[in-house]
Amino acid sequence: MEDMRFLNSLLFEQRAAYSLEELTARALLATPAEKAAEDGAAPPRTALAASEPQAVPSKPAGRKRAKREEAPPPEPDYSARGAIARFKRFGWLFNGFSHQTRFLYHVPDDVKRKLCEAIDRRFRESLDVRGDPAAYRDERGLAESDIRALLTYVAQNDVPLTTDQVMYKRQLQQVLEQMNVAEAPPGRSGWRFGYGRRYRDYPDRFSLLYDYCCFESWLREQPGELRLTEEGAAVAAGAVRIDPAAIYRFWLKLYKGPIPNLNALVQWVSRLAAEWTTVASLERILLPLIRPYYYDTPHDVLNRRVLGSMLHLGLLKWGETDGGDTVVRMTPQGRQIVAGNEIRFEDRFSWSEAAEPRYR
Repeated sequence: MEDMRFLNSLLFEQRAAYSLEELTARALLATPAEKAAEDGAAPPRTALAASEPQAVPSKPAGRKRAKREEAPPPEPDYSARGAIARFKRFGWLFNGFSHQTRFLYHVPDDVKRKLCEAIDRRFRESLDVRGDPAAYRDERGLAESDIRALLTYVAQNDVPLTTDQVMYKRQLQQVLEQMNVAEAPPGRSGWRFGYGRRYRDYPDRFSLLYDYCCFESWLREQPGELRLTEEGAAVAAGAVRIDPAAIYRFWLKLYKGPIPNLNALVQWVSRLAAEWTTVASLERILLPLIRPYYYDTPHDVLNRRVLGSMLHLGLLKWGETDGGDTVVRMTPQGRQIVAGNEIRFEDRFSWSEAAEPRYR
């Protein structure tokens, strides 16, 4: 399964060449910590352990003891390099043939295509396809509509911010009441971090749309007040089109921190859910590819962070059969967006010190 996770990080990218360091990082992320420890990889030291005083080793009692040399510690990327060696032996990775590329590793397009076809056949053996459900949700266009509703509210109202640059509960509740998808403000109990700059303070879907407006510089958080920019006013008036593919790319980069293989998961959902498919069968197939993120179990990551977000972005329809089974199906727009947009495994999203978003 570690090899399967590693392989999936290579299959859905247009690039063909990778350095050894890039492949090692991908293989390490695909290997659980307990598995790496069994294979001899040194576990990373935590910040707490690094701050603890270290005991000073005592001097050896005798000359023979002083000459005794301890075995060197195993390399942290031991298991990762083993996975790379296996992939070369299987004929999935090749070294470059020219002087400039001989230290790079290549995955030819025909190899990617054959591997995708083989894994697809294997996955479909566990797939449960159903007919049209009795009822389903389709949120195509609602994210764009709610972004305009948020911008219009800020344009027509004074929106004060707390010292933490967060909307007050009263204004937040008024905005949420104008959204097409109902959400409640997050409670004070429990943890909330990792899925956006304002995820800690706002509901899941709203925090994504809010962060996107700040990223596009449509909203500006000034000291004590939330203001609409000129660009945001044009969007609110309908003079500027909101591109759903741009929101999708923003979501991919924003959520790739806690879910490193998010791009591969979305690609497999797009392939497997071309027809109405039960969520239970998708869980059987995709849960082994997902690692937990703090208190989010693989089940939470797949259902809430991946499938739930794809529903809100209009990529996925969510239904229920007469027998009570939950089913999903990609929308035509969703399949087109997923097929036409991809990001690299190493791409990360960050906010600058001035709270102005940027890619790196």
